[in-house]
Amino acid sequence: MILTQRLPMRQSGRFSGFRDANGMDASEIDARPVLRRNRSGEQTGDHNMALLLGVDTGGTYTDAVLIRDEAEVIATAKSLTTRADLAIGVGGAIRAVLAQSGCAASEVSMAALSTTLATNALVEGQGGRVALIYIGFGESDLERHGLKDALKGDPALVLAGGHNHAGFEAQPLDVDALRAFLETHMVGVSGFAVASVFATRNPAHEVEAARIITEMTQAPVTCSHQLSAKLNGPKRAVTAVLNARLIGMIDRLIGRAQDTLVDLGVTAPMMVVRGDGALMSAEQARARPIETILSGPAASIVGARWMTGVENALVSDIGGTTTDVALIRDGKPAIDPAGAQVGPFRTMVEAVAMRTTGLGGDSQVHLQSSGLQGGVTLGPRRVVPVSLMASEAPEVVHAALDKQLNAPVVGEYDGRFVRAVIGLPTAGLGEREFALLGRIGTEVQPLGAILRTRMEQGALSRLVDRGLVQVAGITPSDASHVLGRVAVWDGAAAEKALTLFARRRIGSGDCLAPDAQSLAQRIVDQLTQQTVLTLLESAFVEEDSDFGLATAELARHVLTQKGLASHRGILAFETSMNIDVVGLGASAPSYYPAVGERLKCRMRLPEHAGVANAIGAVVGRVTMRRSGSVTSPSEGKFRVHLDSGPQDFASSLEALQRLEQVLEQQARTDAEAAGAEDIHIHVTRDIRTAEVEAREVFVEAMLTVEASGRPRVARD
Repeated sequence: MILTQRLPMRQSGRFSGFRDANGMDASEIDARPVLRRNRSGEQTGDHNMALLLGVDTGGTYTDAVLIRDEAEVIATAKSLTTRADLAIGVGGAIRAVLAQSGCAASEVSMAALSTTLATNALVEGQGGRVALIYIGFGESDLERHGLKDALKGDPALVLAGGHNHAGFEAQPLDVDALRAFLETHMVGVSGFAVASVFATRNPAHEVEAARIITEMTQAPVTCSHQLSAKLNGPKRAVTAVLNARLIGMIDRLIGRAQDTLVDLGVTAPMMVVRGDGALMSAEQARARPIETILSGPAASIVGARWMTGVENALVSDIGGTTTDVALIRDGKPAIDPAGAQVGPFRTMVEAVAMRTTGLGGDSQVHLQSSGLQGGVTLGPRRVVPVSLMASEAPEVVHAALDKQLNAPVVGEYDGRFVRAVIGLPTAGLGEREFALLGRIGTEVQPLGAILRTRMEQGALSRLVDRGLVQVAGITPSDASHVLGRVAVWDGAAAEKALTLFARRRIGSGDCLAPDAQSLAQRIVDQLTQQTVLTLLESAFVEEDSDFGLATAELARHVLTQKGLASHRGILAFETSMNIDVVGLGASAPSYYPAVGERLKCRMRLPEHAGVANAIGAVVGRVTMRRSGSVTSPSEGKFRVHLDSGPQDFASSLEALQRLEQVLEQQARTDAEAAGAEDIHIHVTRDIRTAEVEAREVFVEAMLTVEASGRPRVARD
C-alpha cells in the first residue's frame, strides 16, 4: 500500500505530512485518534467497554486500529512492514495506536491479525522449499493439474499405496521407499506435503506417511485430507504443497506478532483472519497457513461492509502488491464454490470469491518497447520503490543515480537496486545462488554492480522467489512522488529514477517520454486502465448472462471500451458499472476517483479505507466448518468416512446421524479452541439419490457442519 493523502493530526489541530522512514519514526505514520459517539449519543471513551486491536501485515505497510466495543474506530496507525523482522513493523503500528488513543496495552480485550503475506507469496512465487509425497497416483500426474508448477522444481516422490473410492486399501504403502527418499532429500526441506488417492475416504496412508516423516525429519507435515473433505486428489495435493510452502513464513509472522504483543503488555489472546473472513486461533493458523490466503482481502471485505453498510457493491482493495476485487451481495461476501484461486493456483480452500491480480502501488514498471509509440505495463511482481530504498540508503542510491544520469547511454539495470534480507533460511540453494547472495550482502547496492552475466538473472529471480533478496525499481509509488501526490519517501530519488527510465528507447528509436513528469502521468494512467479492466472482468464474471466470451476478452472488447468512452457516431454506445464500487487501500483516494469516472459509477471511499483490513480483522466472527461424506458401497450398506476410518451402518439415517454427531463435535471443539463463545451450529446436507426401477436409491451424501460464535473478549 502507498499513502497518497496528507491527513489531519487531530491532537495538534493542523495538517501534518506522513513522516519520512529515515527521519522521524515511520511507525507513527497516520496515527489518528478519533472520538465518536454511539447510536445513543454517548461518548465511546468508556474504558469498561471492550477494546479491540486489529493488525494487518501487508507487503508494504503494517496497519493497526483500535475499536471500542465493535462500534467506533478510536485510533489508526501505519508502520512500514519490516521483512527482516516483522515484529518491528507490527510493534511500531501497535505502539502508535496505543499512544494516540491514550489507552493502556492491558485494556486490550482481543487482538486479531490479518495478512496479505501468504497471498503475496503465492502471487509472486515465493515460499520455502518443500517435498511432496504423492501416494497411489501415477508418475504422469505430476505433469498435470498444476502440480509441477506448484512444486517449482522441488522434490517429489510418487509412492505405491492409497485407497479406493470405498475406503479400502488399494495397495500397501511402500514404507521402505519413503524412508529411502527421506534419507536423501530431507536436508533443506522446510515442509512436507502428503497426498494420497481417496484420502478423504480413508486417510490411513497419509497419517502413516506423516508419522514417518515427523519421526525422521521433525519438519512440519501437511496432509491433504486435513485441508479438504472433497474428492479430487491432485487438487488437494496442490493445496497441500502450497500449505507446506507457507508454513515457515506464517509461523514466523504469527510468532513475532505474539512476541510483540507480550512485550507491549497485551495479554489478550490473538486471533487470525481466514480467507473466508472468519477468525481462527493463532495455533490453528500456524498448522493450516494455506487458510490465511486471501486473509487480508477477506478482512477488507468485512471492514468495507462494517464501514459503509453497503448491501450490494464491488469492493476493490489496492495494496502494494495486489488489487483484490470481490462482490458484496445482499450484505454478504460470496464464498467461492470452486475454492480460492490466487495467481495461477486453484486451491481447495474455502475463501471469499475474489479476483486477486498482481497490481498495486509497488508493482514493477515494465517497458513496452515494441511499436512506434511504446508504453508501460505494471506487475505482477512487487519491487521496493526507489523512493523508499533511497530513504533508507540515500548516499548509495543518489550516488548511483547521478552516475547513471551522467552516462551517455542508459544501462540495462539503471535505476534498480538490490539487497539481501537477513535472518531467513538459505538451505537448498544452488552454488550459483549462494555465490550471488554472498556478493549482494545486506547493504543496498546498484543491481548493475552485482550481476556479471545474464545467467545470473535466473539465480537472482530464484533468490527473490525465496524472499531472500529484495530488488528496487520504479513503481506507481515513485510516480506519485514525482507528481506531488505523495511526500512519504525520497521524491528526488524517484524523479531521477523516472528520468532514467524515460530515456529508454522504444520501437521508433525515440525516448519513451520527454521527462519524469510525463512518464509519471503515463504510469498512473496505466494503473487506472489496468484497475478498470480488473473491475470489468470481475463484473462480467458476476453477471448471470452468458456473453459467450472470456471475461478478459469482454473487458477489453472494442465495444466495451467504446461504450466507456460514450461513443457517438452512426451508432451510440454507452457502458457503465451499474453498481457502486468501494475503494479501499491507503492509495485509493489518489487513484480511484479516476477509476470511478472511467466506469461512470459511484465510487465510495470510506474515511478509514486505508486500514479496512485491520478493521475487518476484529469485527468478524469465529466460524469453523467440518465436512464429511456417506456412501453406499452396496445395497443396504451405508458407509461413513471418518478420520479414524470407515464405519458401516444398516440405514442411511443412522449413517447420517453418526456423521453429523462426529462433525458437530469436531466443529464445536475447533470453535472453542479458536476462542468462540455463544456457539451456534448450522448443518447443511447435500444428499444425492438416483431413481432405479421406479424407486429412489441413496447414492452419496455430503454433510457440512458450521460452528459459529463471537470471539471471547476480556471485560473489566
